[in-house]
Amino acid sequence: MNKYLRQLFTAVVALFVILGLSSTIIMAVRANALNNDPRNARSLYHQLGAYRGAILASDGTVMAKSEPVNDAFKYLRTYSNGPLYAPVTGFFSINQTADRGLEASRSMLLNGEADSLIWQRAKAMLTGTTNQGASIETSIDPKLQQVAYDQLGTRDGAAVAIEVNTGRILAMVSTPSYDPNKLATHDTKAASQAYNELSAGQNSPLINRATSQLYPPGSTFKTIVASAALETGDYQTDTKIPAGASYTLPGTATQLPNAEAQADGVNGQISLQEAVAWSSNTAFAQLGVKLGASKVSDMATKLGFGSTITIDGTESTGTPMTATASTFPSDPTDDKLALASIGQGDTTATPLQMAMVAQAIANNGKLMQPTLVDRVRAADLTVLSQPKPQTMANAFSKDSADKLTTMMESVVSEANPQLAIDGIKVAAKTGTAQIGTDNSAIDGWVIGFAPADDPQIAVAVLVHNTDVYGSLAAGPIMRAMMQEALQQ
Repeated sequence: MNKYLRQLFTAVVALFVILGLSSTIIMAVRANALNNDPRNARSLYHQLGAYRGAILASDGTVMAKSEPVNDAFKYLRTYSNGPLYAPVTGFFSINQTADRGLEASRSMLLNGEADSLIWQRAKAMLTGTTNQGASIETSIDPKLQQVAYDQLGTRDGAAVAIEVNTGRILAMVSTPSYDPNKLATHDTKAASQAYNELSAGQNSPLINRATSQLYPPGSTFKTIVASAALETGDYQTDTKIPAGASYTLPGTATQLPNAEAQADGVNGQISLQEAVAWSSNTAFAQLGVKLGASKVSDMATKLGFGSTITIDGTESTGTPMTATASTFPSDPTDDKLALASIGQGDTTATPLQMAMVAQAIANNGKLMQPTLVDRVRAADLTVLSQPKPQTMANAFSKDSADKLTTMMESVVSEANPQLAIDGIKVAAKTGTAQIGTDNSAIDGWVIGFAPADDPQIAVAVLVHNTDVYGSLAAGPIMRAMMQEALQQ
C-alpha cells in the first residue's frame, strides 16, 4: 500500500513541477512573445484599453495622445499634424504591432507596463483609478520640423537637424509621409486597408528615409576622406594634391570627370581646400587611392559607418528605434576605392549618418550619440529618466575639425554663395550622387553647420531622384532650416 502511495505522491509532485515550469515559461519566458502575438485578443483589448501616455515636442506641443471614446477599447490614439511628426512618433494601431518610432521604442512606458512604473500601477490598483502611461518629452523643435517638412514638400527625401554639442535631434523629416490617424482607427477593416495601401511598394511612406533608407552620399563623403587625410599629418588645407580634368579609374578605361572647371586645378594640381570647395572628383578619387582603403574605412567607421545606430529605447522599454548601418566597401580594388571615395559605387549612407558627420566636424571631432527623448515623466509628473549627452567617438582632432570647417566655409563663400546667410558663417558640403539606369537621375545632398565660428546646429538634407545638383535641390532647404533655428 505504501508503495502505491509513494508512487502517487511522486506523480502528483511531478505534475506540480510541470505546472510550475509551464506557468513560468508562459508568464516570464514567453510573456513578451505572447503579448505581442496579433492573435492574442486579450492583449489587444488590454493595450487599447490602457491610457497611453502622450508624446510631446520640446515646447510641449502634443504630437500623440490618447482620448476617451465610447467603445470597447476605451481610448483612441490620435496624432496632431500626423504626417509632420510620423517619422518621430510612428503609429499605434488596432491590428499592427507598433514597430517604429517612439510608439515602439517607448511602448512599455507609454502603456504604463514598464518596471519603472510598478509603484504607479500598484497605486492605481489600490485606489481603483485608471493606470496611466508615462509621457515622452522629445527634443523635436516644432517650428524647425515644420520648415523642413514644408521645404521638402512633395519631393522624396529627408532632412535631419542635430544640436551640435549634445546630439539631440531637433528635426527629423521624411517625405512622402503618412497620417498615423488612419492606422489608429478602431475600424479594423479601415485600418487594415490603410496599412496595406501605405506599405505597398518600395517607395512606401512608412519607410523613414532619414534612418532606414541608404543612398549614395556623393561628394558629402569627401569630408570623411579629407578628415582621414588631415589625420595623417601629411596634409594641410593648402597641400597640393593631384587633380586634373579627368582621371582614369585604376585598371579600367573608365574616365572620371569633374562637374566644374575650377575643380580641375592648375597643371593637374589643386589645394585640398580648393578640392573641397569645388568638389573635385579627380582629386578625391586619387586621394582616396593614395590614402588606401584602410585609412578611409577607419575614419568612416569612427564616424558611425558599418554599425546600426540606436536612436532611442532599449529592449526593456520596447523595440529600440535604430538607423540602418551606413556602408563603405570592404577591401575594395583601387577602381572601386576611387569611386567610394567620392561617395559613389558601394558607399551608402542614411541622412542621419551624414548629419552626424557634420555634427562631429562642428563639435571638434567629437561624435555624439543621437537622441530623440529629453525626459520621461510619470502621470504625476515625476521625472523617470532624463538622458545625458554621450560621446560615441573622438573621430579626429580639434585641429583637423578646424581645418575641415575652414574648407567647408569655402564651399559656401567660393562655390555656392546662394547658401550664405547674412551675418552668419555657414560651413557646408554639397553632394550630387548619380543614380538610376545609365546614371540618369540624381540624389541631391547637402550637409553643414552654423554658425561656423560657434556651431549650434548641424543639418543633412537629401532629395532623392531629382534632376539638379545637390546645391540646388537640397541647399535651399538646409539654409531655411538654419535660418529658422538660429533666429529663435
